[in-house]
Amino acid sequence: QVQLVDSGGGSVQAGGSLRLSCAASGLLFGLYTMGWFRRAPGKEREFVAAIRYSGSPTAYADSVKGRFTISRDNAKNTVYLQMNSLKPEDTAVYYCAAARTIDFRTQGNYDYWGQGTQVTVSS
Repeated sequence: QVQLVDSGGGSVQAGGSLRLSCAASGLLFGLYTMGWFRRAPGKEREFVAAIRYSGSPTAYADSVKGRFTISRDNAKNTVYLQMNSLKPEDTAVYYCAAARTIDFRTQGNYDYWGQGTQVTVSS
């Protein structure tokens, strides 16, 4: 049984930082592209970042480029999202996901999803 467990969310002030983690089990982690998506209140879920199974390349949404960094540790079956210079508009539930695809911006290509972790940024 595949499980993705998201953690690391919380409440911070604007300009602060958080690091999200996603621990995977039940799959050959090193074969999967891993992505982060988010759903803000009243909005649809959107792509945030992704990383190929080898660690490269990575991709980011324009809204987070230069502030967020995605990384992975295949030995620990874990993917991370380091979020710096957080803004109130980053407030959302963040989800990690796993895919066997080269088109990692498309949600429909992801096979497995975490339960989500809440990030709240206050001004």
